[in-house]
Amino acid sequence: MSKDSFFGSLLFFLVLSSWYTLRPVRNEMAVANVDELPYLLAAGALAMLIINPIYSWIASRSNLKKIILYCYSFLILNLILFLLSWRTFGLGDSIWLGRIFYVWCNVYSFFVVSLFWVVIINLYRDSKKRSFYGVIMAGGSLGAIFGSEISKRFSGSFDELGLELFSLSAALFLFLAMLLALYMLSISNNDQTIDTDNAGGGSFDAIKNSLQINEVRSIASYVWIWTALMTVQWITAINIVEDWSQNSEQRLRFFAIMEQVISPLTLIVQLFFTNLIIKKIGIKNILLGYGILFCSAFILYGLIPSIISVGVVTVFLRVFEYGINKPTRETIFSTFKKNDRYKSTVFIDTFISRFGDLSGSGFIAIGKLTSIAANSLPLIAIPIAGFLSMLGIRISRNINTKDL
Repeated sequence: MSKDSFFGSLLFFLVLSSWYTLRPVRNEMAVANVDELPYLLAAGALAMLIINPIYSWIASRSNLKKIILYCYSFLILNLILFLLSWRTFGLGDSIWLGRIFYVWCNVYSFFVVSLFWVVIINLYRDSKKRSFYGVIMAGGSLGAIFGSEISKRFSGSFDELGLELFSLSAALFLFLAMLLALYMLSISNNDQTIDTDNAGGGSFDAIKNSLQINEVRSIASYVWIWTALMTVQWITAINIVEDWSQNSEQRLRFFAIMEQVISPLTLIVQLFFTNLIIKKIGIKNILLGYGILFCSAFILYGLIPSIISVGVVTVFLRVFEYGINKPTRETIFSTFKKNDRYKSTVFIDTFISRFGDLSGSGFIAIGKLTSIAANSLPLIAIPIAGFLSMLGIRISRNINTKDL
């Protein structure tokens, strides 16, 4: 393993260790507020829309080192504030604290990861370094396993201590990730082919480019649709889990164990197959394949809405996303111009993704209002999954993927 791939892998390990320590808690907040999920997802999308111009303003005036320092420090401070708030109020005394934490978790998860990828796609742009993406993703999978294990061990303390152990661990991992990212950016100054200076431009470049530039608009549309479909799948799964068990600790352990099943499988794909699959199958077929997987998942949920179905669907979709589809999208992002690498990629990974969540939850809400049976809603979403495959074909036409 080269120094570059090792540092990239270690950085992703720390970032995902931080997030996956919090993820099962986020899932438990979702189960506890399942009827309010559409509103909470709407709040998350609104938060992203407000935050992105602020981030773009910082990116226009700051180099990449300062961007990482400012943003990660702010998120660490947020974790400390949640810890103090939890001590003051507690989940039992303030249901709104749990709801606010759920919304914030969605912002946190996308921003810490998208900022990580801003570092990677700016430092690792040539074809040789792009081949490290699978190994780098593997580092993230190890972090997901590690974070999930920590969360599982802390699950017994949740009713008594709430967020304390979870937030302290997440803050520590993110602090270490920030230090490593700053070091990687510092040593990159010796490479004249790498440019980490400020991107210039304005606060609304990401929004404007996502609407006006064909290549950016296509991938933004793709991310919007797949996150909407993933949300339809996830809310359906949450309802199945709620019917399966009314015990918070049992559900929390189920979520944590499921993460530990997904992560090793994803790790194997990332270490041995990601780069090979991208080269042999091609970006076009990978992007097209997502829609086919969603069609299969929705058929299974519609016909067999069981806890086993939740496990099977979640495993297949998540392994495909993190083992194959995500590295493919980041390969495409690495070809963007500097302004879009700094800004549009973050806008797509944050607001567009949150807007996809909102669209998916809106789809579920409309289904409930029209009294459509819960197990029929995934079947109705199948044509949208077909449209996702069509978008994948369009992206491969807009971008010269043969050289990637």
